Amino acid sequence: MTLIRPDLDTLPAYVPGRTVPGAIKLASNEVAAPPAPAVLEAVARAAAGGNRYPDLGVVELTGRIADLYALAPERVAVGCGSVTLCQQLVQIGCLGPGDEVLFAWRSFEAYPIVTRIGGAEPRTVPLDADFRHDLVAMAAAVTERTRVVFVCSPNNPTGPAVHRDEFVRFLGAVPSDVLVVLDEAYAEFVTDPDAVSGRPLLDDHPNLVVLRTFSKAYRLAGLRVGYALTSEEVATALRKVAPPFGVSSVAQAGAVAALEHREEILADCAAVVAERDRVAAGLRGSGFTVPETQANFVWLPLGDRSAAFATHCGERKVIVRPFATDGVRVTVSMPEENDLLLDVASSFGS
Repeated sequence: MTLIRPDLDTLPAYVPGRTVPGAIKLASNEVAAPPAPAVLEAVARAAAGGNRYPDLGVVELTGRIADLYALAPERVAVGCGSVTLCQQLVQIGCLGPGDEVLFAWRSFEAYPIVTRIGGAEPRTVPLDADFRHDLVAMAAAVTERTRVVFVCSPNNPTGPAVHRDEFVRFLGAVPSDVLVVLDEAYAEFVTDPDAVSGRPLLDDHPNLVVLRTFSKAYRLAGLRVGYALTSEEVATALRKVAPPFGVSSVAQAGAVAALEHREEILADCAAVVAERDRVAAGLRGSGFTVPETQANFVWLPLGDRSAAFATHCGERKVIVRPFATDGVRVTVSMPEENDLLLDVASSFGS
């Protein structure tokens, strides 16, 4: 008898961005600014009650999110980061061995991991020549075995956002018994008016799930709070498979405070967007190919030179995130750190 599932030996490992003492970390898509003062105060108050279990139903935070999106609370599910919700979606969507989860590649590296953990098979469709989702090819790749489809917009790690019109056509082409998950972790940084926003599409598509997070624009990556907007049926199922007390009291309090101060916190996204555009232009000026990006990072499709570029940057105290032989993702940070990145990048290969 086998003690441990043998397929875990083939499970890909999630690789976090490296933290190196004394170096600038541009590898994890974190926002450089700390949480807002009001959020820190709420977190400190909640920590004083750390001897008590958190609210199992995440009632207050769920209600605040529901009000923000004009949805019934029953259509909101809160989780320990949106990546945990991805895993729960595989759990509720897949029926058994042989079921497939479809996503573009390269995209968020957690997708193949949560798929395997859920006992399903990953099925991938290559990005197009502009490092965007090829939704026509993805629709054609859906089979009777497809149970869940992940669409990451803006796409991590390459940056482009899916356009609304193409996504609506995609929804029309996918069978209604397949969960379509629009992962909008970086939505607050989007400036393209043609980019899709999932909330307006929910009422017409009961199989659509929109994922959002407090980790990026709200600057709460360490607290681990994400949420799903969807139908009542899907949200109820997500809550059934959620680990009890998965969202801590501190995380709930921080997220509630972040929503209370939402306008002032999200106003800071404009500075990130301005730096994003400046960094992309600077890298292009140094001869790099940089796809259009709607997130808080840029993508350098360096192929076989990816590891060499990451090493070059690391030796100069700038930590970036290489992805095998595909490319390098670089998080946009504060102006002085971005200046150093541009200087280091300009000397690559010289």
